[in-house]
This record gives sequence, structure tokens and C-alpha cells, in this order.
Amino acid sequence: MEKTLEYAGIKNYTGKAHYNLCPAKLVECALKRKEGLLTDQGALVVKTGKYTGRSPHDKFIVDTPEVHEQIAWGDVNVAMSVEHYNALKEKVLEYMSDKELFVFKGFAGADKKYRRKFTVINELACQNLFIHQLLIRPTKEELDNFGLTDYTILVAPGFHCISEVDHTNSEAAIIINFTERTVIIVGSQYSGEIKKSVFTIMNYCMPLQENILPMHCSANMDPRSGETAIFFGLSGTGKTTLSTDPNRMLIGDDEHGWSEEGIFNFEGGCYAKTINLSPTGEPDIYRAIRFGSELENVVVDAKTRQPDYDDGTLTENTRVGYPIEYIQNAQIPGVGGVPKVVIFLTADAFGVLPPISRLDHDAAMYQFVTGFTSKVAGTERGISEPQPTFSTLFGEPFMPLDPGIYAQLLGSRLEAYGTKVYLVNTGWNGGPYGIGSRMKLSYTRAMVTAAVNGSLDNVIYYYDSRFNLHVPQSCPGVPEYVLNPKDTWANKEAYEDMANELAMMFEANFNTKYPHMPENIRKAGPHPKK
Repeated sequence: MEKTLEYAGIKNYTGKAHYNLCPAKLVECALKRKEGLLTDQGALVVKTGKYTGRSPHDKFIVDTPEVHEQIAWGDVNVAMSVEHYNALKEKVLEYMSDKELFVFKGFAGADKKYRRKFTVINELACQNLFIHQLLIRPTKEELDNFGLTDYTILVAPGFHCISEVDHTNSEAAIIINFTERTVIIVGSQYSGEIKKSVFTIMNYCMPLQENILPMHCSANMDPRSGETAIFFGLSGTGKTTLSTDPNRMLIGDDEHGWSEEGIFNFEGGCYAKTINLSPTGEPDIYRAIRFGSELENVVVDAKTRQPDYDDGTLTENTRVGYPIEYIQNAQIPGVGGVPKVVIFLTADAFGVLPPISRLDHDAAMYQFVTGFTSKVAGTERGISEPQPTFSTLFGEPFMPLDPGIYAQLLGSRLEAYGTKVYLVNTGWNGGPYGIGSRMKLSYTRAMVTAAVNGSLDNVIYYYDSRFNLHVPQSCPGVPEYVLNPKDTWANKEAYEDMANELAMMFEANFNTKYPHMPENIRKAGPHPKK
């Protein structure tokens, strides 16, 4: 393993660098440097300061000639010039040149045929622990023969940009240079920026170089039959919770690729929300919080060191990162077969979408491209209550290429393998946010189980013409009235008004963002009743 920082541009380095330390040593370093403290179960808990969620307005892609025609530029993929990038990078390298640094070399991609090598250089030991647990950890032999890295990520939260000088939007910046194969993350200690930068890179590489569909999804499989299911959805919709099922093997909780052979996890760990976490509601995640795990912004009792997962004082976006091996029924390595079922997860804050519905091929393509959900509190800076949003591909912030590239890959996979698709609403029923309540997790689990095991194949469905959805009339473990959202509303007229309002939002979004989408896909979406 190469032990020099010159390749990363850190020349004349005068600090002390640590390479691939084990979790115990990283925890010791973090405690010695007063980066955090231990809970009663031995997990390291840290505070990330001002940035407790992703900062999408601080993310940039360097506009080099090699990638200019490939990137879908716009409000999400914002360009930074090569000149401004180089100037800022020199400052960051100089800042890191005398710091104690922590270096992790590991992989993204559980399928060895398609994996990429990453080197992450951290200013903080706690963040190096995080990425050590989130990426795929190399064996000693793999580390000894690591060779040249594919991508380098420089993480210096102590460096603050001067926006007027550095051409950024704040003191924080997340900058990806695909040509140089380098990422710079400064000004923010929120570790999710590191993992999502890796994801963005894989979302760039996999379609162009491997003909693989990268997916913002979780995945699990039946331990007996090997039947695989995947769960698309934005943060807060239930990807991690629903895929972490004690009756199924967990392949991964957030990022996967779908090749012609099947699916594979990009990561070697999980990054779960912990707000309102309980040993009864999410026992596997609860048990995974132990020594080697890292908690972010969780309030801990000063005397007992017991975490209070119900306390959102610092943020609603409290998190824990842990290696996937901490889940008892994890599938190692994270590789599964061709998915038999695809589930799109949405958290509808309007409370009008059915809790589960079946999609035909055109409706599936419409919902995939549209990616409707509600951003939940804390996931991004400035979000304090659910906000309806349309996130292309259920992961727009991390998809640098034209959406049509990803959509074409999904469509071809669904047709080739006859994969069934369901839309599951984990949001509100009985009324909108503020009046209704979140769907019971036990009901959602029962619906997902029925979809995956085939129990919904032969039940009676009714057709919802407004939303173009086929809704089951019965589902094991779920009261029938719950399946029809209108039945859960006290004011039926208010339901009709709210449902039409959401349908009009769907139409307006689609007409604005996808004017060239085929007519059969356009017709497959929601349309308000007149």
C-alpha cells in the first residue's frame, strides 16, 4: 500500500498521517482529540455543528472539456470553472499540509468486476471512522496490492471558504472533479457529504463505463429462495427501515447497481436515521449501535451516557453509521440476483396517495422519472417540516447524467425480467401533515411483505383514475379501510380538493421538467378530476 500524500497534491507534508487504522484506534484518536464521546454501549457520538444535513446549494461539479457534454447542468449539477477549482484546491492542500491526517483506502462496489477504489483523506479521526465503516473494507491482501486509487476525496471541515473570493455560496463546498478524479469537501463536518460524493461518482461511472443502472435504493433477499427486492426512495421514506427485515437478508440500505447478472451494494455499511429509534420498532438498527458505530448529533445524558433517540434538539436528522456486518442477517458480500419486485417509496405529506398500489410499465417509468416524495425534517439544511418535492429518479441530487440515461436502463431491466413494481406511501393518512398521522410502520411492513411474497398477486384491485394506480382491496395484516386513503379522512370533500391539488402538482412538474418524454409515459401519470 502506497504511503505518501504527494499523489493527492499534498507536497512537503509536515504532519503525521495514519493509514487504514482499525476502528478501535480511530475511536482512541477521536477521543484523545476531543472529537466526541462514548455512549453507554460504546458507540462514538459526535456533533457536526452548523451542518447537520446535506447542503445541496454548496455542491459543484468542475466543468472540464471532458465532461461538459455529459453532465446534466442546472440547479442540481452546478458548474465550477477549472480556474476557480484549482485556486481553491491549492488553498485546501496548503491547509492540510501540516495537519494530522487519517487516510482510508477502500472500495465501492461489492461485485468485484465493477468496483472502484477510493482513497479518503480526513482531517478528523471520527470522519475517517465513518467512511471506514461505510465503504467496503479491504482485506490485508487487497490493501497490500491496492495499487493506484481511482478517486481521491479530501475532507477538511476546518477549512472555511470565503465565498466572495472562492466563488462558493458559503464557507462550505463539495466539489467533484470527474476528470481529475478528485473530490474536495470543506467547511462541513456532516459525514453524509462523503458517502453521497462516492455515490455521485458511481452514478457517473456505472452507466457510461459499465452499462449498469445505479440506484438510490435499499435491497434485501429471501434467505431460502434468494428472491431479491429493491426499495427506491429519498432519505426519510423508509429505505433503511423497510429493507432491514429480520425475515430477510439485507444486501444494502442505500446505494446499489443493477447489472445484467443482478444487483450489488456499492457500500459496506449503513447510514440510518435514529430519530425516535426504538428496540421494538427497529430492533436490528438499534442493536447495531455499539462500539465501532458513529452517532451524529444524538443527545446523550451526561451522567449515564445513554442516548435519547427521541430528542431532536440538535436536528431531526440524527444518524448512525455502522458496518453492515453489525446487522445479524446481512448478506455478505452484498450481491443479489435480479430483482423480482421493485418498490418505490414516497412520503406523501398531502395524505392522499394510497398506502400501496401496483404500477404497470408506463406508470412505473412515470413515477421513477418523477420521484415524488416529501423532504423530511433535517435531511437538508433549512427543512423543519415535510415539504412536497419531486426528485428525479428518487435521487436527483446525486445523478450527474441526463435522467433519460438512467430511465432507459431501468425500463430495459423491467421489460427483460418482468419485474413487478409497487408504489408504497410511508407518509400521512387521515389528513395532510399537521392533521393526519404517519402510516403505521407495522402496516407498511405488512404491505411490503405481501408485495414481495406474492400475496398481492391474486387479490382484487380497484383503479384510481386520478392517480393512475391499481389499489389492492385487501392485504394480510392491514385493515381494509386503510388501503383507501379517502376512507381515513373525516372530511371527504377536503380529501377531493387535496387530491386534485397534488395531481395538478404532478402535471405541472412533468410538463416543466420532461417536455420531450414520450406521450405514453405522460399519460401514465396523475391527472386531476374535472
